[in-house]
Amino acid sequence: MLTLRFDMRAPTWAAPAADLYAAAVDMCAWAETRGAALVVLSEHHGADDGHLPVPLTLASAIAARTSVLAILLAAVPLPMWDVVRLAEEMSVLDLISRGRVSYVFGVGHRREEYDHFGLDMSTRGRVADEMLAVLAPLVRGESVEYRGRRVRVTPAAASPDGPMVLIAGGSKAAARRAGTHGLGFISQTASPELKEYYQAQCRAHGHQPGIVQFPVSGAPTAVFVAEDVDQAWDQLGPHLLHDAQTAASYRPHDDSVASITRAETVAGLREDSGPYRIFTSDEAVDYMRGGQLLPLHPLCGGVAPEAAWPYLERAAAASARAHEQ
Repeated sequence: MLTLRFDMRAPTWAAPAADLYAAAVDMCAWAETRGAALVVLSEHHGADDGHLPVPLTLASAIAARTSVLAILLAAVPLPMWDVVRLAEEMSVLDLISRGRVSYVFGVGHRREEYDHFGLDMSTRGRVADEMLAVLAPLVRGESVEYRGRRVRVTPAAASPDGPMVLIAGGSKAAARRAGTHGLGFISQTASPELKEYYQAQCRAHGHQPGIVQFPVSGAPTAVFVAEDVDQAWDQLGPHLLHDAQTAASYRPHDDSVASITRAETVAGLREDSGPYRIFTSDEAVDYMRGGQLLPLHPLCGGVAPEAAWPYLERAAAASARAHEQ
């Protein structure tokens, strides 16, 4: 009934990054035994607050400390990777995790990140398509032709068909990419037309439509469970606001992404009743009994681990209560 998300933001006024990384691994190991079904790790580069740049490394640490927890890397900006190196890392991580790691690939939307690697952002779509054409065969250990040379990755992944891969985006280009390659599609925008376009692209390229996920209106994406909601907003508010404002700054002219809020103050973020929520235990139980997973973001905006643990423990207790009926 629980999911966890970590992006490892550590602004200078928040908890030290080393403490946050240690806590993220500990929290996954603990939460796995208390009903957590999934942990989501994201990727960004060159961020002032140290946003996680290498989710596969953290995923490896989490996989080594857990046994059944599913791990989703979302979203990985594919054109910023070397496809052969990525295939090698995916294969080894699949072996370490015994197939528990899945990937959501995007093309990125921040020019600063392309500049960070000295890459041409204007070619990102073409590069992503080129990489997707060979990535799955490489991870399976097959020999492929890539940019004029034969390449084979060893060792092959443990999963016979390689890890599960989906495509993320909010555009027709992303939906076309998913449909062309027969991959599932996670949309950042609520658009029935985009869903129909994705399905048509799948069929046009000889594939059955795969997993599809679209935003649910009004659904939170970062939840904490508190005894005293007012006190929790006082303690957590600056961290949540930092996370919200930083995420919004990455998309300065794009309000189509459901998880983005333009709140400018903690009070505004609370009144928004949008992606960031603090529930009482009873509210959390009711939410889960309604058939929803509770999306936790325990270290959001660099919340100190000692402050974050009680919220996580209350969420786990609420999950246990929700299972009682």
